[in-house]
Amino acid sequence: MTTGHVHTPHRGGVAALAVGVLQSRYAGALLSLLIISVLLYVSQPVFLTWPNLMNIVKSNSVPFVLALGVTFVVISGTVDLSFASATTASAMVFGLLLVAGVPLPLAAILAIVAGAVLGMINGALVSYANISFFVVTLGTLSVFQSVALIMNDGGSISVFSQPGFRALNQLVNGNIGPVPIILVFDLVLFLIAGGVLRYTAFGRSLYSIGSNREAARLNGINVKRVLFLVFVISGVMAGLASVVQVGRLTVSSPEVDMNLLLTVLAAVLIGGTSMTGGEGGVLGTLIGVLFLGVVQNGLTLMDVSSFWQGTLSGGILIFSVWLGSVRGMLRARRQAKLD
Repeated sequence: MTTGHVHTPHRGGVAALAVGVLQSRYAGALLSLLIISVLLYVSQPVFLTWPNLMNIVKSNSVPFVLALGVTFVVISGTVDLSFASATTASAMVFGLLLVAGVPLPLAAILAIVAGAVLGMINGALVSYANISFFVVTLGTLSVFQSVALIMNDGGSISVFSQPGFRALNQLVNGNIGPVPIILVFDLVLFLIAGGVLRYTAFGRSLYSIGSNREAARLNGINVKRVLFLVFVISGVMAGLASVVQVGRLTVSSPEVDMNLLLTVLAAVLIGGTSMTGGEGGVLGTLIGVLFLGVVQNGLTLMDVSSFWQGTLSGGILIFSVWLGSVRGMLRARRQAKLD
């Protein structure tokens, strides 16, 4: 007579699952996004309505554009702390050009060029002057902010009544049927950035440099040029974000939004891009931006004071860095066992 075998879960099953989630770049952020979305839907039924979801998309387009550029920088093993200030300075350039009567398309291009120039300054100082990226971008954070204030004596520039602005406002706030135009714009940028990282020699070089800069150099990669270019990319994205920002707010403001700096960095790190470089991608960044956008939207729906948003962004940023270090430690232990 045989007795039936009753399966008992392995004692380490829960622990192994937890470790697996931590080791996955995207699982933790996705799981958190789903949990928060369910909680918000239960407590705030309006959360999952199409207008509210599209409002999240529109209000987070600027952080998403910036986060794409910052993803490139962080993968390379460096960090750009000046992108929020570069966005503000580029927005002031854009506003001044519109007020001066420059046609909208040319003004937008020149604003993006301005962002690229600011990125070149960072890239040249980091790559060719061999100054620490932290020192450089912390310094230019202040410099670019001052430049933005100087351009119009600290005053904002209203562009709402400028010729051609209606077209930009339609691009940023308008819809094609039920789909926001800015969503299509964001998806195009996402596909371009993802394609560059995945299918180009430049993208592969980024991961190599972030993983081991000296090994990348010995393999023939021009490390200085690649690092210079990642800061230019960050600057271009800052210029592009400034155009979207002005189109949404109808004004160019010289004040830097420090919450934007924290939000973008947190989104990139939440999405699994390693602070030490060599790992990450734009899919994780997209998840990170959505996660923070949903959290912010939830706070608004629950009438939580906006004063808490900075605290939340800072706390999430610290947690993201810690989680990244835990992922790296677990991965190293797993590799050591395999070896």
